[in-house]
Amino acid sequence: MLAPVTHILPLTGLRRARRLPDKGQVLVRSGQKVNAVDVIAEQPSKTEHLLLNVSDALDIDRSEFSKSFITRKAGDVLQEGDVIAESGNLLKRVLRVPAAGEILLIAGSMVLFEVDRPPIKLQAGFTGQVAEIIPDRGAFIEASGALVQGVWGNGKIDLSLLTVLALDPDDDFTPQKLDVTMRGSVVMGGHCSDVEALKSASELPLRGLVLSSMTADLLPEAAALDFPVILLEGFGRIPVNKTAFDILVTNSKREVCLNAAPWDRYSGERPEIFIPLPATGELPPETDEFRAGQKVRILSTPYSGQVGILEDLQPEQVLLPSGLRSRAGAVRLKSQEKVVIPLINLDVLA
Repeated sequence: MLAPVTHILPLTGLRRARRLPDKGQVLVRSGQKVNAVDVIAEQPSKTEHLLLNVSDALDIDRSEFSKSFITRKAGDVLQEGDVIAESGNLLKRVLRVPAAGEILLIAGSMVLFEVDRPPIKLQAGFTGQVAEIIPDRGAFIEASGALVQGVWGNGKIDLSLLTVLALDPDDDFTPQKLDVTMRGSVVMGGHCSDVEALKSASELPLRGLVLSSMTADLLPEAAALDFPVILLEGFGRIPVNKTAFDILVTNSKREVCLNAAPWDRYSGERPEIFIPLPATGELPPETDEFRAGQKVRILSTPYSGQVGILEDLQPEQVLLPSGLRSRAGAVRLKSQEKVVIPLINLDVLA
């Protein structure tokens, strides 16, 4: 069975393709050294036209549609999220514009909307060297160092010195732990359930925040922060796995690069913490198959975040407490407890 792989390595080689979504201008050359926030390629701004069907968006039959439902007129300049139309019934519906732009034309229930997309500036994502140019799109960048992959990121990129606040894998990140000496640093906290902690981090401000886990209600606040936020384990209360914890603790006060890219299972891009080191590492495998002897992480309760050794694979499907049958493996935890876990709830640490 093909196994999902998460890279949590004290020393590894790293090679990443950084590409623009469309053709643009590459700003670097092969062999050039770059840091995480350097812009390596740029796509110029462009104009797009959106045709908005108001009657469909408001779920109003065309025979009952009236122009009075449209609250704007041609020539109006709107900001992202502004209301452009609304129904007048008891169960009011509204239509908001998806981006800033100008209304060019209104014809019946159709609105032609012009959007100026800002230029896209592609950052390197981590400190390294340009290994190969991708014509009109970007470049391959290579480096060696410690690598810890996470499961959620807010899309930002930055770098700074790492400050470790978490005293153990199950520690909490609270506003009381932050002080002015941490301004401009990347902080490793624990589990966050207090919105005031995120606000305090923003007010300092930090240059990045690494958390083991976070309550789901804080997602909008974390996504809106101006600096990268990475969750190592996910949403809910999940302690960070000991392997990642030890790597980050031993690299405290080193420069750390945070690429809090959203996890895209199609492209393979995911949030990553990279710590450049003066050593050479081998490129790790991106895919693997389950086999005895592998270090694995458990992704389901009651063992979420725990790391162990996959001792053997069950020869037949196992009946689970839920009533389902699944392929499973016996995992020996660090406590020496042996537990049987469905393979779908494991990933390989490599």
